[in-house]
Amino acid sequence: MKKVYAAPDLLSVGNMRNLLRQAGIESFLRNQYLVGALGDLPVNECWPEIWVDDADEMRALAFLAELDREASKPRPAWLCPSCGERNEGQFSECWHCGAQRPAGE
Repeated sequence: MKKVYAAPDLLSVGNMRNLLRQAGIESFLRNQYLVGALGDLPVNECWPEIWVDDADEMRALAFLAELDREASKPRPAWLCPSCGERNEGQFSECWHCGAQRPAGE
């Protein structure tokens, strides 16, 4: 087993684990209940972790790196098809009328 991801909160780790599962990479979650040991153990030793089989390590690391690259790309601003309002790229729905961002934008 190899550790491929760790984060200070269980929400981030759970999200990454779900994305790995959708990509067909099975994983094991460790330290999900270790938060109670904070103070007795170093903080980063209590972080939840995702571990995968040795055979899946490189595929999981490549998948996580691609997710990181995609998340760091700036998204262009877009115009709402319903009301014409300009929305910043990070938003998936119009702040003015609530319409969904068009697919492919």
